[in-house]
Formats: sequence, C-alpha cells, structure tokens
Amino acid sequence: QVRLEESGGGLVQAGGSLRLSCTASGRTFSSYVMGWLRQAPGKEREFVARLGWRAGSTYYADSVKGRFTISGDNAKNTVYLQMNNLKSEDTAVYYCAAASSRLWDDSYYFRSLSYDYWGQGTQVTVSS
Repeated sequence: QVRLEESGGGLVQAGGSLRLSCTASGRTFSSYVMGWLRQAPGKEREFVARLGWRAGSTYYADSVKGRFTISGDNAKNTVYLQMNNLKSEDTAVYYCAAASSRLWDDSYYFRSLSYDYWGQGTQVTVSS
C-alpha cells in the first residue's frame, strides 16, 4: 500500500507558475501509474496528467497540454506537476493518485475510479 501527500498549492496570478509535489511512502511510486486530477467547485473531478508505466510515458488533458509537465524523481519518491501559464480555470483542488492497473488504454486513467490510492489534495487558486 502506498501513501500519498501533496504539497505546493497556493494563490498565484494568472500567467504565473506553481509546482505541486506528491511524496509517496510505503512503496515506490514507480510501482504505479501516477496521476494528477483536479476538482473545481461545483464540478466533477477531472483528469489532468499521468506518469508511467511505459518507460515513464506521460499523457495530458488537452486543457493543460503545453502548459503542465508531470515528472518523477525516484530518489525522492516524489512526483511533480509543474504548472506554467496558469489560468483562472485552473483553480481547483489538485489530487495525486496512484493506479495499480497497467493498461495500454490511456482513457482508462481519465477516470477517478481507476485510481486506488489518493492524497488529501492541495488547493490551487489562480487570480485573474
């Protein structure tokens, strides 16, 4: 079982940057497909990005492609989400999650139910 803890959220102006961290404990994050998902007030949780399992492959939601980058540091057992050129619509609680299943279908990881372990979330607020 893996435990996940997010950090790095905060308040930033539109056009600014933040880096979120997800520190794993109990097991190495490389044992899982790691995802970042977010939930804005009044909206359903949505997929943002995922890392792994195919040689560190990455996949992004269209809404963040070119602005966000997911990466991992095995030595620190930490997954990051670098967020640049932030927009007001990026305001949400961001969750780190781990999926045990390894599937070739990228759309599988769009769904919250595909993830087995979750962090507590970190708030990101972008002011316009």
